[in-house]
Amino acid sequence: MDKHILRVDHLHISVSTPQGKKKIVNDVSFDLKKGEILGLVGASGSGKTMTCLAIMGLLQESAFIEHGAIHLESQNLLKLQASRMRSVRGKEIAVIMQNPMSAFNPTITIGHHVIETLRTHRPFSRKEARELAATYLARTGLPHPDQLMGQYPFQLSGGMLQRVMIAIAMSLQPAVLIADEPTTALDTTHQVQLLEQMHRLCEEQETAMLLVSHDLGVIAYMADEVMVMNQGSIVEKAPVAELFDRPQHPYTRMLLQARPGIQLV
Repeated sequence: MDKHILRVDHLHISVSTPQGKKKIVNDVSFDLKKGEILGLVGASGSGKTMTCLAIMGLLQESAFIEHGAIHLESQNLLKLQASRMRSVRGKEIAVIMQNPMSAFNPTITIGHHVIETLRTHRPFSRKEARELAATYLARTGLPHPDQLMGQYPFQLSGGMLQRVMIAIAMSLQPAVLIADEPTTALDTTHQVQLLEQMHRLCEEQETAMLLVSHDLGVIAYMADEVMVMNQGSIVEKAPVAELFDRPQHPYTRMLLQARPGIQLV
């Protein structure tokens, strides 16, 4: 459990604006071990999602990496060709982004999305992929998965689409799972159900997870360690119990005090 599967070294990201270059991520370094869940918290605009996009090789054209390295085991992802990086996404690193409505082609059925994603990354027959798709859709609490696979994205709610995204990511059994606000669109019951499923994935398959969330309750429930990000920099990193009990940085204390029910002495 002590082997690093993902390592981010001194990552610097900037974006081009009409006013010039603006630094978004400043000297961020961390690593993930097999089976570890690392929480990433911070206010909107602190650089959390930009860091995730950089790992996935999905930065927008206006954003660019000025310095740093991102290693998946022995591979520096920043040096991979685009075709190789496409094969890494999904099979080796899966992602659950916070806007499910933009993740699906509205003219393609849910079944086609899931089945073809599985077959792109794994040597499944169409029948095997369909059976696995139904299994993982059911695990996320979606009713009648066989019927649902014949529906189109616009026929599902945002919460249902979020669960489809999670089912796709989990079914690929990736080495690393990046989950950016994965439970935002879900009610409390389905939040707990899905968090338990993702936790089981990490335990059983030694999947490493980078979990981004504004919900400190989710972080406390899921994470082994927590990083706090502010204005593009990591200001504190500690085991989850230590960070909640004895936060060291003033910004961390402010975040915890802003959450109802947490009182710091």
